[in-house]
Amino acid sequence: MSSRAVVKKPWAGRFKEKTEKTVETFTSSVSFDKRLWKYDIQGSMAHVKMLKKQKIVSAKDAESIMSGLKKIEQAIQKGKFKFRDELEDVHMNIEYSLIKEIGTTGGKLHTARSRNDQIALDIRLFLRDEITGILELIKNFQTVLVGLAEKYIDVVMPGYTHLQKAQPVLLSHWLLAYFEMFERDRSRFEDCMKRVNVLPLGSGALAGTTLPIDRGYTAQILGFPEISRNSMDAVSDRDFVVEFLSAASLVMVHLSRLSEELVLWNSGEFGFIELPDAFSTGSSIMPQKKNPDVMELVRGKAGRVFGHLIAVLVVLKGLPLAYNRDLQEDKEPLFDAVDTVRACLSVLTGTMPKLKFNKLIMRKAAEEGFSTATDLAEYLVRKGVPFREAHEITGKIVRYCLENKKTLLDLNLNELKRFSKIIKKDVFGCLTVDASVNKKDSFGGTAKKSVLGRIREIKSGK
Repeated sequence: MSSRAVVKKPWAGRFKEKTEKTVETFTSSVSFDKRLWKYDIQGSMAHVKMLKKQKIVSAKDAESIMSGLKKIEQAIQKGKFKFRDELEDVHMNIEYSLIKEIGTTGGKLHTARSRNDQIALDIRLFLRDEITGILELIKNFQTVLVGLAEKYIDVVMPGYTHLQKAQPVLLSHWLLAYFEMFERDRSRFEDCMKRVNVLPLGSGALAGTTLPIDRGYTAQILGFPEISRNSMDAVSDRDFVVEFLSAASLVMVHLSRLSEELVLWNSGEFGFIELPDAFSTGSSIMPQKKNPDVMELVRGKAGRVFGHLIAVLVVLKGLPLAYNRDLQEDKEPLFDAVDTVRACLSVLTGTMPKLKFNKLIMRKAAEEGFSTATDLAEYLVRKGVPFREAHEITGKIVRYCLENKKTLLDLNLNELKRFSKIIKKDVFGCLTVDASVNKKDSFGGTAKKSVLGRIREIKSGK
């Protein structure tokens, strides 16, 4: 007899005909939701403890069920458990094996629950662990950024707007800009955890149950600080998945922006960094190439995570209450987004400390493009010139330099006085890149004093 013939569907009593093989294949989710097996067993163990406490199942039956679940857990851990497509999902695979292991008593496990609240629980348990892991990865990445900021505290580079040289900044200031982005990411995931950490189990299919369950006890066992307050909402809610994917998308935005800058900086046109060989790849045809494939892939994978967010939003947007099978489509996007974010954070955490920053090239670039022109305008403002007038005077000086192939530091005092009699010898103290950087000591500015202060705050946990 075939394995398909001996498997009885949990809902078979209502049907006369066997399910078509094409339908079984089409509706099966076990190929991907088997990833949740650990959480399914964890939730089942908590559930049966509650059933025992409430005397809904006997102590003897509860112990038998627990023993069977532990054997299944060990079999899966050892790779000896066979997941079967015809059993549709991870839940039925485990329940079917439990009944095979301990007999009809295994069928009591599903008392007072539905696969609808069961999968909602499994996803929340899964995400709770994954968010904890991602938060740790973000923290590790931030630690690398702060370490680099300390190491390169005296390196000056050009800051850009519109990808045009704008004003000189410290490399450390640039590094800490990304620290702040990931600090917001960390905050978003921590906030998302509050909505994830809500127990849905006990909601049944959509209406609750007539049996005397104790949801508070289940929540206590599983470590949930909150319990869902509406059974219809609990089984159909995937807001927490969308919220996670949104936070994941923003992490990928920040990783992608960083990767883009590193790709640019690694080019011959910039030459600001040199990538380590161990985190680079070569060309199959051009022997001289060392390509920034890691950064390019991170940049590309960002779009993949954005797509997962849109996919789940589209699944949810037209669903009537309560549970609908469409919700099966939330798991593959979620799983892939988790894996992608973790992989990208890990690979960039490994790459960043091994970058070689070309300090002299960065400094030379910072000195080009009249990057201290704003400092000259602010010098005039300090002398009492209205900013708009100071802006115009400085613009004329820049034009004069361009026409005469000079830099601001090439000009002598007499040349500068042609544009404003207010300009004195002390002007030269604000035209170097070092002076420009160190005078920008406003809160959050790029001055070394400010940047070091922020590093101290970060290291002290503020």
